[in-house]
Amino acid sequence: MSNAIEIRGLGHRYNGRAIYENLNFSVPEGAVCGLLGKNGQGKTTLVNILMGFLKPFKGKCLVLGEDSHNLPPEVRARIGLLHEGHLAYEFMTIAQTERFYRGFYPRWNPEVFFGLVDRMGLPLNHKVANMSCGQRSQVVLGVIMAQDPDLLILDDYSMGLDAGYRRLFLDVLHDFAARKGKTVFVTSHIVQDLEQLVDTIIFIDQGEIMQVGLEEFLSAFRKYVFNCDDPPEQTQALAQNLAQGLAQDHIIRGIERRGRKVALYSYADIQAVERHLADLGVQARDLSQAPMSLEDGFIGLMGNY
Repeated sequence: MSNAIEIRGLGHRYNGRAIYENLNFSVPEGAVCGLLGKNGQGKTTLVNILMGFLKPFKGKCLVLGEDSHNLPPEVRARIGLLHEGHLAYEFMTIAQTERFYRGFYPRWNPEVFFGLVDRMGLPLNHKVANMSCGQRSQVVLGVIMAQDPDLLILDDYSMGLDAGYRRLFLDVLHDFAARKGKTVFVTSHIVQDLEQLVDTIIFIDQGEIMQVGLEEFLSAFRKYVFNCDDPPEQTQALAQNLAQGLAQDHIIRGIERRGRKVALYSYADIQAVERHLADLGVQARDLSQAPMSLEDGFIGLMGNY
């Protein structure tokens, strides 16, 4: 199987600050890959590099087999891009939007476009400027899906959308991803949405990458909870040790405390975690493994703010 995206030794800097020094990962054709990281970790920068809007100072970035900074028009036409904010030409009507975009894409399907925007029940002469954020997103989604792209790149598609429009996006993306040979590369701040969509996750933190299958991550990484009667300062000190990389063997990867309830995140089994807490002098009462969502796992692995 060939790769829709392939990045090797990528380095990029902004105003003298290194964003990436040696980034390496690939996204196979047909995969649905989610990119997760805190704000400021370079997710949008990476999307801009993939689309050729930015040129890295070193390394290789291939998109559909071509250098991203020199994509031929016929390859660019196979890529559907949604930047955060659902940008659309506000002065155009629905009908004008369809007529404008269809000339750029040889595989344009007007039935797909109108099939999505007609759900809003708006007349075709309705201007984009007079639409809500959710309605604009539906027009943009129609534009992207009508292109029939082979690679769909979505940068925080959920921005500003309520639960109903986010669910619509997910439904359409599921249908798209189910088609043979279609690849999705997506970032989102609504992590629970990605749990329903992706099969592969890329975590990015300080320019470092960890790529893992969704099911593999949710089964290998674990959440433990316990009641703690110790003063909050004791678990805060433990959290400080974790942040400084001083915790023994790095058994505990993340910690949260609300009142007496403490949640820990670890790749280790419960017996190892229990022994480790005892060595640190933490009284863990009723320690047990708890269900973990992808959002929980993200916080446990990457830390909160």
